[in-house]
Amino acid sequence: MKKHISFITLLALLLGMSTVPLWAQAGAVNGVVKDPGGKPMDGATIELVDTDTGKKVDLKTNSKGEFSSIAITPGTYDVSLLKDGKVLDKITKVPVGSGGEPRVLNFDLSQHAGMNEEQKKQAEVVQKHNEKVKVLNTALAQAKQLEIAGNYDEAVTVLQQATQVDSSQDLVWFSLGDAQRGAKKYPEAIESYQRAIALKTTVGAYHNNLADAYAKSGQTDKAVQEYTAAAAAEPANAATYYFNEGAIFTNTGKADEAIAAFDKAIQADPTKAAAYYWKGIALMGKATTKGDKMVAPEGTAEAFNKYLQLAPTGEYADGAKAMLDSIGAPVTTTYGKGKTPPKKNP
Repeated sequence: MKKHISFITLLALLLGMSTVPLWAQAGAVNGVVKDPGGKPMDGATIELVDTDTGKKVDLKTNSKGEFSSIAITPGTYDVSLLKDGKVLDKITKVPVGSGGEPRVLNFDLSQHAGMNEEQKKQAEVVQKHNEKVKVLNTALAQAKQLEIAGNYDEAVTVLQQATQVDSSQDLVWFSLGDAQRGAKKYPEAIESYQRAIALKTTVGAYHNNLADAYAKSGQTDKAVQEYTAAAAAEPANAATYYFNEGAIFTNTGKADEAIAAFDKAIQADPTKAAAYYWKGIALMGKATTKGDKMVAPEGTAEAFNKYLQLAPTGEYADGAKAMLDSIGAPVTTTYGKGKTPPKKNP
């Protein structure tokens, strides 16, 4: 009488996170103000207005034109430069996060000296664009550090503020999706990844991480669709995306579909050792017993031996040998017989 062997689950491997101290609760800003002649502007006022609460914070420049504060409530601010009650320049929607590097806000009025009105307008457009880019890059860097520290909710807040600065940046939406996924807010992560993909469809990582969010929220069919889309968008990394697709099928007990996905990964990259191992595991899920003997499907031994050929001392080497032993198949790898072992490429 034949008995089917229980299907083995492929567990997702998570990158280890190093522990670092939590960020302080207050934010910091600093900068330098220069007058139209390029000299430091003493006694100018930097007015920060919280766009949500309307709360104002005024900072004064010193004789060097410098201003700073380490006690700014995290939020999004409109920042104005005033002298003698007159607004000379303004930057809108500046996110200030908690802890991390201070938000740098420089005002240089000398850039406008000697320009006609049209040139001034063009210069202002360029300046605002540059300030916006600087703000976004700072937000991305701060969010990354928060995620490394495991503070995903704070990273989400920083990146949500960044989307208010400029909602047309696909990388910001993608990074927000990553932070939300880290916080296990999968519906929100899915929406953010979709926003990123709507802005730029040709990045495989966007589809890949959306697929992971779908998988973690139990939407397997949509996850598979996105892994396929990732492979189509970025053929150079197709093996990785098909491997992830195989993992989804493995985790949901669909052996035939898993085998097909691992075969696609192998076709895309014949040196992807882990794909052979997990193909073998999927085939073992279809094995039967005849009396006291295990009968594995055709190709099972070949898959495990190919893994050992590519990664003889790899992560799954002992497991591959154990599987070969369980089905009575010999280990055919030549490692240890005077030949240089292939480089591990899981």
